Amino acid sequence: MTRRRRRRLAAPAALVAALLLLLVPAAARADDPPPAISARSAIVVETSTGDVAFARRASTRRQIASTTKMMTALVSREKLPLGKTIRAAPYAALPVESKINLRTGEPMRVADLLRALMLESANDAAVTLAVGASGSRQAFVRQMNAKAQDLGLENTRFANPVGLDDPDNYSTAADLATLATAVRRDEFLRRTVALPSARLKTGDRPRVIANRNTLVRSGFANGVKTGHTNRAGYLLVGSKTRAGINVVSVVMGEPSEAARDADSRALLAWALSRYERERVLDRDKVIATVPIKYRDTNVGVISTREISRVVRKGSGLDVKVTGLPEEVDGPLPAGSRAGVAVVSEGGRVIARVPLVTANAVPEAGVWLKVKDGMSGKWWIPGLLVLVLAGTLLALVLRHRAARRRELEAERRRASRERARAAFEEQSPVA
Repeated sequence: MTRRRRRRLAAPAALVAALLLLLVPAAARADDPPPAISARSAIVVETSTGDVAFARRASTRRQIASTTKMMTALVSREKLPLGKTIRAAPYAALPVESKINLRTGEPMRVADLLRALMLESANDAAVTLAVGASGSRQAFVRQMNAKAQDLGLENTRFANPVGLDDPDNYSTAADLATLATAVRRDEFLRRTVALPSARLKTGDRPRVIANRNTLVRSGFANGVKTGHTNRAGYLLVGSKTRAGINVVSVVMGEPSEAARDADSRALLAWALSRYERERVLDRDKVIATVPIKYRDTNVGVISTREISRVVRKGSGLDVKVTGLPEEVDGPLPAGSRAGVAVVSEGGRVIARVPLVTANAVPEAGVWLKVKDGMSGKWWIPGLLVLVLAGTLLALVLRHRAARRRELEAERRRASRERARAAFEEQSPVA
């Protein structure tokens, strides 16, 4: 290939590379600043830890339109079985309201009413659920506000189960994120808000409804709820999950549906790029060892449970093992308590996990104890040798003394025998 030809190829390649860099979304780089958005109030939260990735006037009270229905759904789930059939309450909806055109007295199962509530944002389904759960709208609203207190929503108040504009129907971005997290903890609601569409099989006739959340219909998000009135503007409580990490976003007071969707998409993607899941403790994996008394070996120490947590990229978790004994002695069964693993994030303790021995430790024999007792004491073997040598010498000397006594006794017996024989020879015969 000629040099000129190589130059011709190199220029387009460099141009393509530059274009690709421009096309890479900001969410792909964890150190990027948050995206520019038009929402009056906004927040993004990692739901497993409650960590706030981004917030803009997140504690400012605003009208919340149909995001009210998240609380309607949550209270209804507590009060009504999914399989129960209730009759539609009277509701005179305005032409501009979202509804599924329930006929007064029309029977429909709670599960279908909840789908209509969360996907189509049907006001007639909201009122039917409220009356069916509590007997009246007023009683249901009282339960909505009680539930808000239980969830710690300090800047939230409900005036109706629908979300129509009312000075006493308000919340904040931070409170709506908390409410959405509670909604997603309910399995049925979590699956419902992630549906692009649904078929309602109960009622006077089958109905097919579409999710008003276009981010869900496009496959980008998996929830949670849209809202819009003239006073509230456009709202969207969004949710997106990737690699087991879930983030919830809230945008309030948006000027248009397009701005609502664009801001939510950007915030969700950006937030997910900032988190990763870190596993710092594995169950049954040795993380420390303890010396075994009387032996030149150790016993492994393991965690009693797994610790896995979502953290911001680059922050990480710290694990400190404390309370380990200097040594252990048998007999000791496997699973004996042996310290604690303290897991911290940013200097804040998030978990204390008991540690136990991985294996049993048998009792040491006498020889191991003696051997261990002599280790490091060089004079003890010498003393034992001297004692042994002295004992042997004493035995030898005692044996020799006994032998000399035996020989002396034999000589005396022999001398007496010789003297007796001589006497008998000298004596006359009678």
